[in-house]
Amino acid sequence: MRYISMTSHNIGENLATEQYLMNNKDFGEPLLLFYYEEPCIIVGRNQNTLEEINQKYVDEHNIRVTRRLSGGGAVYQDLGNLCFSFVVDSDSEEFGDFKSFTQPIVDALHEMGATTAEVSGRNDILVDGKKFSGNAMYSRNGKTFSHGTLMLDVDLDVVGKALNVPEDKIKSKGIKSVRSRVTNLKPYLAPEYQDITVAEFRDTLLKKLFKVDSLDEIKDKEVVVTPEEQTKIDKIYEDTYNNWDAVYGNSPEFTVKKRQHFDMGTVDARIKVDDGKISNIKFYGDFFGPGDVEELATALNGKKYERNEIKNVIDSIDTAKYIVGVSKEELVDLLV
Repeated sequence: MRYISMTSHNIGENLATEQYLMNNKDFGEPLLLFYYEEPCIIVGRNQNTLEEINQKYVDEHNIRVTRRLSGGGAVYQDLGNLCFSFVVDSDSEEFGDFKSFTQPIVDALHEMGATTAEVSGRNDILVDGKKFSGNAMYSRNGKTFSHGTLMLDVDLDVVGKALNVPEDKIKSKGIKSVRSRVTNLKPYLAPEYQDITVAEFRDTLLKKLFKVDSLDEIKDKEVVVTPEEQTKIDKIYEDTYNNWDAVYGNSPEFTVKKRQHFDMGTVDARIKVDDGKISNIKFYGDFFGPGDVEELATALNGKKYERNEIKNVIDSIDTAKYIVGVSKEELVDLLV
């Protein structure tokens, strides 16, 4: 086995590196990757991004959002979470056999004191019946990667807020996340590991997986990305993981109903979104306005269904012509 400990704390850059190494390098043996990143949400390949995240909370707290190549549900990560990924030849493991990848990690955790850690269900790792690891898999061109999370010391309060989607009555064909009772792993580790950092946790796992006492013993197994390879990785990052169309635009078609009562009447907006953009919007309600509200709808059609773009449209229009008594800011808050 070879390994790489990535230095970037940007989830998009790390996923781009993972994708590049999977598709463009053949080490002749399995590859293990470790990485951890600043606050972010990663949605699954077949999910509706807006259906999975609390966009307002995400924007206010500068949480990065990206989409991965693999399926499964949305996950929140911060610098208290360690990610691991195994890249193997597709014929060496059966697709969907998560246990073959996760069991070595579980065995190492047992050695660190988390004796109740176990592989459970299709793709989770639990400790005392609570989830601290979710895993997903992707296969292409004869290679498969299985990547997962290890919640060592994640801010659990943020998990509940960032992934708690407000009741917007969104209906789509996207794959929904299954919310589980989650926990951090650190309290279950042996006393000598209670002050362990994520970097130390990573290195300890590496030593246990390779069965060595020092990382110096496996220096020849470490993978180093060259400047030329980094240039190619950067392009993957910009094209895929830092690209609005890839993250939001690839969401399945969905509809959302937004209804609110104001002092001057009720506004009910029905919005159809396709490829992340408004394909149809209708306004209903008992509000007043001298103009035809269809003109407002026409101005919004074709725009990205995200706050800044909607705000720019609303700011450019005399909305009082269509809906009296509702401010531009209130209208933006209603729609997005």
